[in-house]
Amino acid sequence: MYAQFSGGLTADTAVGVARASIAALTVSIGTEGLTAAVRRPDLLAQVDQHAAAVRDSLDGDRRPLTLAALAGYAEGVRAAATEHGWTPPDGPADWTAPDWVLTRLLAVCALARPISTPA
Repeated sequence: MYAQFSGGLTADTAVGVARASIAALTVSIGTEGLTAAVRRPDLLAQVDQHAAAVRDSLDGDRRPLTLAALAGYAEGVRAAATEHGWTPPDGPADWTAPDWVLTRLLAVCALARPISTPA
């Protein structure tokens, strides 16, 4: 049987929630942002720096990153940013001058891409 977490959440359900969270983040900013980063080396460098910081924060050099860890990290970033007055953009993001939060969330999308793409 599946491992069960507190509150009745099964491992399969947790994986599904993480996948859905990362998919929603990818649809809302990831696809457009990563496309912009390919065209703009300055943005790509920022995303790479943020990705390194996220990987370090999640101890990604010692253990493989997971969608669950990345989804939880992204949710924590959004919650803290919202608590401090940040609001997500209405409509498409301006990738010519993204704020710290958008860049960090875009880095999460970049890190999640190889995990969520079937081999």
